[in-house]
Amino acid sequence: MTLELLSPLRFALRLLRHLGWAILLTLVSLTVGAIGYHVTASLGWLDSYLNASMILTGMGPVASLHTAAAKLFAMLYALYSGVFFVSVAAILIYPVMHRLLRKVHIEAYKAHGAAATPRTETQVARNASRSGDPIG
Repeated sequence: MTLELLSPLRFALRLLRHLGWAILLTLVSLTVGAIGYHVTASLGWLDSYLNASMILTGMGPVASLHTAAAKLFAMLYALYSGVFFVSVAAILIYPVMHRLLRKVHIEAYKAHGAAATPRTETQVARNASRSGDPIG
């Protein structure tokens, strides 16, 4: 285990990689939504992308939907969009939170020494069997 944070350059590259994944997932989701509106609601491509982008951002649909298939697709796509928003937020926040927690862990390790290192279940079981203590 290393006791140092990534360099600022490597951290910036990690942030860019996560941003790239978020953009890619957004483009794929937007395209799937546009195809769905184009097929189920018979909207033109521009209107399909407009509706998909409005649903994906949580604003709501622009065009009124007249077929049951289009309404069903809009419901499912709206539900997907809610989960998608949380997922992309997690992808973007993860590197920052990981760095913060890593920094706290390193500071605790330096302040308290080996007592601050995390123990795995295997280590706990091994120590318990050696000492005869069932709790570990």
